[in-house]
Amino acid sequence: MEAFSLLLLCFSLLNLIQFCAPRDTINTLQSISDGETLVSADETFALRFFSPGTSKNRYVGIWFNKDPTKAIVWVANRKTPLTDSSGVLKVNTTGILVLLDSNNSLIWSSNTTGSARSPVAKLLNSGNFVVQDDSNSDTEDFVWQSFAYPGDTILPGQKLGRNLATGLNRRATSWKSSDDPSPGSFSYQVEIDGYPQLVLRDGTTKRFRFGSWNGIQFSGGPQLKNDSVFRFSIISDEEETYSVFWLVDSSVHQRVQITSDGFCQRASWSAGNTGWTRISHLPVDYCDYYGNCGAYASCDTTRFPMCNCLDGFVQNTTDSSSGCVRRTSLSCNHSDGFVKFSGLKLPDTEGTRFNRSMRLEDCRILCWNDCSCMAYAALDVSKGPNGCLLWFGNLIDMKVMNASVEDIYIKMAGKEVEAIEQNRSTKSKKRKQKIIIAVSCVLSFGILILCLAFIIYGWKKYHKGKIKEETESGAINSHHDEDDLELPLFDMCTVTSATSNFSSDNILGTGGFGSVYKGILENGREIAVKRLSQNSSQGLQEFKNEVMHIAKLQHRNLVKLLGYCIQAGERILIYEFMRNKSLDFFIFGLIPLNHALPFI
Repeated sequence: MEAFSLLLLCFSLLNLIQFCAPRDTINTLQSISDGETLVSADETFALRFFSPGTSKNRYVGIWFNKDPTKAIVWVANRKTPLTDSSGVLKVNTTGILVLLDSNNSLIWSSNTTGSARSPVAKLLNSGNFVVQDDSNSDTEDFVWQSFAYPGDTILPGQKLGRNLATGLNRRATSWKSSDDPSPGSFSYQVEIDGYPQLVLRDGTTKRFRFGSWNGIQFSGGPQLKNDSVFRFSIISDEEETYSVFWLVDSSVHQRVQITSDGFCQRASWSAGNTGWTRISHLPVDYCDYYGNCGAYASCDTTRFPMCNCLDGFVQNTTDSSSGCVRRTSLSCNHSDGFVKFSGLKLPDTEGTRFNRSMRLEDCRILCWNDCSCMAYAALDVSKGPNGCLLWFGNLIDMKVMNASVEDIYIKMAGKEVEAIEQNRSTKSKKRKQKIIIAVSCVLSFGILILCLAFIIYGWKKYHKGKIKEETESGAINSHHDEDDLELPLFDMCTVTSATSNFSSDNILGTGGFGSVYKGILENGREIAVKRLSQNSSQGLQEFKNEVMHIAKLQHRNLVKLLGYCIQAGERILIYEFMRNKSLDFFIFGLIPLNHALPFI
């Protein structure tokens, strides 16, 4: 009995642990209620009920589990919201996902056509919510998957395009608003009427076209280009035509979203960041919007939005909004030729024909022999021009692209080909001449600057040498002056000892160039020490001049100079010490200090 109770307790604990632990799967006996969560095995994605923005309606959605903004990447019942929190999500025995309300009424279902003996619903690490057979869970043989029914967001590894066998069109559609995830007016899809191309539409109207994929990039959307993190490709075979992207670094998360205001944006987020960083946002400018310049015209935003007719074409005078028309009509014989245009977003490929294995020269001949063919280009340039893409009818939606890596060859009347080539040759020569002149001017200016630099360097070097020479000469003359003075050079130690290290008690007075101290030499002789201030404006030369002049002058009323000291950066004069009634009293009638001062 005790053993049975223990076994029952263990079974209960096991169920409790399983219930509390995050789960990524539900079977036919389980469900997800409002407030419960499915979390993918690597904890990247989460699925649960939510209310968008300020809305109180409830939806089943998926988002990045650790994203603080909880940006929704897929919604199950986007057209049919729940009005309360009574919803329950289940998978039935036939493998169909059903969302029921409190009355057990069907709100949404996956409308699965396949079947499984033991169906389970699982949230994968890719963010794909799938129904599969539990006994065959290691394969991608899904009964149903959310990746086949995109919302406004495309995730890495998710196909965007057509299943040619079933007719399924996997396209992204915007939300109506941030509060309403139901399908808005903007859609993003791969269109296959002609060579496949990615198109953003507003209703049925083309809003932006990425252009055709050339093996490296889209001719009109170089932002979707392979880099160190991002990989992109378009796959087209007998069964499917779709675009797909994936990431090299799994620690970085990216998504492509069609916003409710009609933009296709790519954003990135990594753990630790507080939000998403927008990488690209299309359309960007006037020239990105579909067909603004009409036929046979290129839109240029290098300086400002401007529509220019291609070489060999002129503005349509009867209908300027339709673009440009040929200056010379085609003759539909072998006198017609082709003119190469580079740096352009290739025209709309709707209605085009293509051959993946044909050489470019054979493509030219094929277009030349077909009167209805207006232009040709290579399909793939990743390994050099290869394949054949042919246009029939007017060429529209072209833009000057600095990042374009392919050319288009447009059919022209023979005399137009000659005129354009001659005109381009003349322009090329003029451009080369301008480049030569510009380079010559730059080189001349550079040489002039270099010469000036050498002149300035030489002048500075000469000036420094002159200063050094004068300094050395002054030092020699100074040495000679010292020899000529024949005055005792007092040692600094003698001076500091005589003045008690320039004690303030020994100050006799202060003047413009420093202070005078009373001192007593070791032999008992009293002296007056004039110590020039370190900050005094009197320089070394002025000091020497004063010493020289005082030494040479003798007067009964002039204080006698006994010597000087110029050690340790000091400039000091040693005078004889005189009592009261000295020269200052007799000349200026001043009231003397305790002791008479030498000149200060």
